[in-house]
Amino acid sequence: MTNTELSPVLYIPHGGGPMPLLGDPGHKNMVDFLENITPQLGRPKAILVVSAHWEEKIATITSAAQPSLYYDYSGFPSEAYEITYPAPGDPALAELIFDLLQQQGINARLDNERGFDHGMFVPLKIMYQEATIPCVQLSLVHGLDPALHLHIGEALAVLRKQNVFILGSGFSFHNMRAFFTPSADGYDDKNEAFQQWLVKTCTDKNISSEERNSQLIHWQDAPFARYCHPREEHLIPLHVCAGLANTPAELVFGSTILGKKASGFLW
Repeated sequence: MTNTELSPVLYIPHGGGPMPLLGDPGHKNMVDFLENITPQLGRPKAILVVSAHWEEKIATITSAAQPSLYYDYSGFPSEAYEITYPAPGDPALAELIFDLLQQQGINARLDNERGFDHGMFVPLKIMYQEATIPCVQLSLVHGLDPALHLHIGEALAVLRKQNVFILGSGFSFHNMRAFFTPSADGYDDKNEAFQQWLVKTCTDKNISSEERNSQLIHWQDAPFARYCHPREEHLIPLHVCAGLANTPAELVFGSTILGKKASGFLW
């Protein structure tokens, strides 16, 4: 990567718990996507993951040199708790992220104990199987304020000039009850309507940055927003990504997972 290039920012659906790594057929589209997108991303010197599965009172960054894995799911076969992903941490990158956030008036702290959760190790085990690229995780902030998370992304934009790949790991549809009560014909008009709104908001080049941010801040006004996200922790990593990039995204995934339409975006 040259000094004029920006490293990629990617928002993905990470699926249901460890199911993508257990051969679940409902995740085949997602696994194929993650395997095929990796060559487009180049070889980063480090990866920053914003996972839907970690929230703290203030923005918190993993800072251990060798983080453990945090199996934050239950009720799966024993092999789900034997998954390994021994990627090293990156204490220097964690310190830089901490400093960048503080400089923008965003309260932050380093956490030397917290391990990598499945929002990190499940997709990265598919994308970068060798587990040799240093990784850092950044938490969401309690309250899930969309404007704050856009601001967090804006504060970290300089990382794109340092060959740090940023991964927003969530799910653009996350209604657990709906996953397990599919419609008779397999079509969910509410799911489709929200995805169409999200795709237009994130990718339309005719929408200004200010308007795009306003729409993302007021995402609850979108069609069937609260049906698709009874709680928005799986959507908010997208706000961090959008703040980092501050440009229209490219739709790189628009298929079904567990029978529901989901979207993935690349900046």
